[in-house]
Amino acid sequence: MATNLDIDNKLIVKAQEIGKHKTKKETVTSALKEYIEKREQQKITELFGEIEYDESYSYKEHRS
Repeated sequence: MATNLDIDNKLIVKAQEIGKHKTKKETVTSALKEYIEKREQQKITELFGEIEYDESYSYKEHRS
């Protein structure tokens, strides 16, 4: 799917240099993937205090 976006070329070039990407498409795709991963990781913090755990559980007992 072709999409035309008006993105600041200086940002694309800078990201391309930092990421060592060969093309603008590769740069944007990589940036979007990184953005999505970061946002999904941030969702995990919403679970703090919501999950109950067994304080008597010992992970060392289950090691082999």
